Amino acid sequence: MTTTMQTAATAEAPAPPPSMRLRELVFGAACAAALRAAARLGVADALGEGPTRVEDLAATVGTEARTLRRLLRALSCYGVFAEQEDGTFTHTEMSRLLREDDPNSLRNISLWCTEPWTWEAWPRLDEAVRSGRNVVQELYGKEFFVYLNEDAPESADVFNRAMTTSSTQSARDVAELLDLSGSSSVADIGGGQGHVVASLLEKYPSMRGTLLDLPRVVEKADPRLRPGGSLADRVTIVPGDCRETVPVGADVYVIKNILEWDDDSTSRTLRNVIEAGGPGARVVVIENLVDDTPSMRFSTAMDLLLLLNVGGAKHTTGSMVDRLTGAGLVVDSIRPVNAYLHAFDCTVPA
Repeated sequence: MTTTMQTAATAEAPAPPPSMRLRELVFGAACAAALRAAARLGVADALGEGPTRVEDLAATVGTEARTLRRLLRALSCYGVFAEQEDGTFTHTEMSRLLREDDPNSLRNISLWCTEPWTWEAWPRLDEAVRSGRNVVQELYGKEFFVYLNEDAPESADVFNRAMTTSSTQSARDVAELLDLSGSSSVADIGGGQGHVVASLLEKYPSMRGTLLDLPRVVEKADPRLRPGGSLADRVTIVPGDCRETVPVGADVYVIKNILEWDDDSTSRTLRNVIEAGGPGARVVVIENLVDDTPSMRFSTAMDLLLLLNVGGAKHTTGSMVDRLTGAGLVVDSIRPVNAYLHAFDCTVPA
């Protein structure tokens, strides 16, 4: 049976029985490792637009042809690359996302989620579930981000690249979703390098913006926001910790993917934003949700990873609403931003 015929037959075959499905699941680490290997080897970048012989691909990326074929065949089972009848391989929609130059690239995300520390943390998930606490402190004797920056600088670099990629991509979606036409100022709270505020300032040429995040983070702010950048004259960069204070006045506050800490840190952040904005201020909270059906496998996996590394958690719709209303906000609407993010549009009441 040819590969094409095998693929067609597989597509038409009934779902595997539970025993086989469970066998596949317990080998999930093999799939993650294969994705990491392909990303590190640069296979997707080396693969051209047309069918490519494994021997040629192996020569380009510096591997053995036989073992590279095994890697590609394993990934093709999941729709990452496709094997042709003549034994050549081509791109698929998913394999293109491993390319460095793809505008929607997930290469850095794939590397971050499979960094060496993850392989040490995942086997201790049962301990984290028992205790409700992270395992990184015991593994390395340090808080997670302290460990990254002091002991695993390469992983820290991967993290920064992954967050930059993710923020850049989602910032476009946030800017497209939000209608801020009646506002004159926006503050990006815990906004990392400021991709969201930059996208909003580009959308609204008369608006002013503020970026607030930790000093070491805003030092590497989006070039558009730094002196000499195209948006520098309309933005203020404020080094600080939003859990301590939010010394920023604005019409609209955007809080994206940071309310995943312990309840006390989350409450303090929301309280600080409410105090800074005052009655009538608009607060837009953007988060992944673990009860969002289209992305549940992704978001629940991130939720468990947060438990392992920082003891944090992703939210359900209900738990997010409870935290927002408990802090004193009025939730006006909940809307999807894209396939994996939701926006909670809130107001500080009088």
